Amino acid sequence: MEKLVERFLRYVKAETTSDESSISVPSTDAQLRFSRTLADELDEIGMSNVTVDTNGYVMATLPSNTHKKLPVIGFIAHMDTSPDMSGKDVNPKIFENYQGGPLILSSENNIELSPVDFPELNDNIGKTIIATDGTTLLGADNKAGIAEIVTAMEYLINNQDILHGEIKVGFTPDEEIGRGADHFDVEKFGADFAYTVDGGPVGELEYENFNAATAKITIQGRNVHPGSAKNKMINSLIIAQELNGMLPVDQRPEHTEGYEGFFHLMRIDGTVEKTEMVYIIRDHFMDKFEEKKMLMEKTADFLNLKYENAVRLEIKDSYYNMKEKIEPVLEIVDLAKEAMENLEIEVDIKPVRGGTDGSRLSYMGLPCPNIFTGGYNFHGRYEYITAEGMELACRTILEIIMLAEKRPLA
Repeated sequence: MEKLVERFLRYVKAETTSDESSISVPSTDAQLRFSRTLADELDEIGMSNVTVDTNGYVMATLPSNTHKKLPVIGFIAHMDTSPDMSGKDVNPKIFENYQGGPLILSSENNIELSPVDFPELNDNIGKTIIATDGTTLLGADNKAGIAEIVTAMEYLINNQDILHGEIKVGFTPDEEIGRGADHFDVEKFGADFAYTVDGGPVGELEYENFNAATAKITIQGRNVHPGSAKNKMINSLIIAQELNGMLPVDQRPEHTEGYEGFFHLMRIDGTVEKTEMVYIIRDHFMDKFEEKKMLMEKTADFLNLKYENAVRLEIKDSYYNMKEKIEPVLEIVDLAKEAMENLEIEVDIKPVRGGTDGSRLSYMGLPCPNIFTGGYNFHGRYEYITAEGMELACRTILEIIMLAEKRPLA
């Protein structure tokens, strides 16, 4: 665990925030620099066929050490952190043997991590909690996944008596902005199936995710001096408010859970003359997903009749529910479940209320369920992870590999 934590703390100090406004691949130079650092480290621990391409995708192989014919298993994590909050100058705070109550992240800014706001803290009594200093995110999403995979590979390399088939490792850029699988070479990767190590609390195992789309809306208004605006002014900000008000309030993220989908207003920027809005649309069920997109289109059509075609709407699908591609090979989910049970982990199979690289990779021919990292509250100042949870994630990776060697899948 000491090596795992040291590796994680080193990784999170490297800024790798992705940038949706960028057209480069990867979207930030920092990710490319980090990818090269990871490739060097994989070389150092003894991985084979280590590559990092011009797009920042890192791949490596741990050769089989058995004569058995075994499936090639992949483990994948993403290196970028969310642009929702700064990932620069991350200064992790470590709280050993947590005994309950609030954790002071920043006394200067009066920021604390409290079980009043985050009750799951009470599930981590006695554990070592790694949190932020309240000014940045932590980066456990997904530097924890990288650290767990690399540490598991190093363990196998240093313990040659553990028999295993061929293992593939892949680290991707730009997952947080929906581009993580854009340039992933499935054929080059060469795995029969893989797991993204990109989940949350210990025990999470997921093979369902949202169907996802992005809606970009541009509202063209007409600015006239307010003193002479009657019957002339078209205030694009007011139209934006009206549009948002026409969408179901109970289908916002803050009012949904489980399999419930939502409309999420991500960004709004404007003046009287022009306003731009960005929504993400999510639902696990394809029929409801299509209904949500249709409602957005009908809302825009209504406002265009009312306001002289002031609204321009563009909807683009991002990814789809990987359940369709995983169910025919559900034994790979059962393999991960059995691995966790062998480690006396309570398995929590549930849908991802989001997406991972695995959702798109599954549609690209690489079935790819998602397993936990041990982290909580991703993308913000209250993000934290436990050292013990990270260790269990690392052990789960190893147990999957060892189970596959003992009981090869058909």
